[in-house]
Amino acid sequence: MTRLHGCITALVTPFTAAGALDEPALRALVEWQIASGVHGLVPVGSTGEAVTLTLEEKVRVVSITAEVAAGRVPVIAGAGSNDTTTAIAWSHAMVEAGATHLLHVSPMYNKPPQRGIIAHFRAVADAARVPIVVYNVPGRTGSNVEAATQLAIAEHANVCAVKEASGSLPQISEILRHRPARLAVLAGDDPLTQAVMAAGGDGVISVVSNALPAPMARLTEACARGDQPTAAALHLALTPFFSAAFIESNPLPIKAALAMRGRIGNVLRLPLVPIDPKHEAVLRDALEAGERA
Repeated sequence: MTRLHGCITALVTPFTAAGALDEPALRALVEWQIASGVHGLVPVGSTGEAVTLTLEEKVRVVSITAEVAAGRVPVIAGAGSNDTTTAIAWSHAMVEAGATHLLHVSPMYNKPPQRGIIAHFRAVADAARVPIVVYNVPGRTGSNVEAATQLAIAEHANVCAVKEASGSLPQISEILRHRPARLAVLAGDDPLTQAVMAAGGDGVISVVSNALPAPMARLTEACARGDQPTAAALHLALTPFFSAAFIESNPLPIKAALAMRGRIGNVLRLPLVPIDPKHEAVLRDALEAGERA
């Protein structure tokens, strides 16, 4: 099993003006990402507006991503649900569509206790035919997957990585201290990429790399080879865009940034709406600064 590492882009899902999947834009985006040096792709995750996609649409997005990737990078498809039976069914569908790995978010809304989270992930890992990545994002799910819980889940042989978006460096450090050697630890917050990798993490599942794939790939590569001066310089150069990319809820700003460069239309599905125009100048300036990194 190839260890997940580096800059892994949490792909947006492009839509046409009429709200349908924009398949040509998706194909072009995937090819550009790979040509720019990213190390993996995550279709139909949070950034991909998965909660507003039908299962048929999710399958189509994953299928296109896998087809264009053609084995050059891992395709880690979002398959999470707050219903374990549904998460297993979606896992099978994503694998049939060509996913090499699965991203499973901790169950949201129903807020199971830690032992319920462990039971959920073990059931999914038992059923999945490809390796799974555990995704902890308390800001969206309403509950934190504690370090001890993540380590218990990681005992399962089919769990290959965790995406840690708690924003807590102490929690991430605890996971790094005690993880099994085969477990990749991936930052889930772009601004923490350098810090997590300096502590021994393996990379980032990145929102920012949708618009700035080459600089983010270079950042993770510098961290991986221990070139801290280069990593620090890139981190500082990208810091304005790290802030601007989350000036409103993700993926509003990142879709706007991609639209500024003509790569996709600035179309989202309700209840998401385009970024407030008052933020556009800040976003554009930060994008231009990031492109110079």
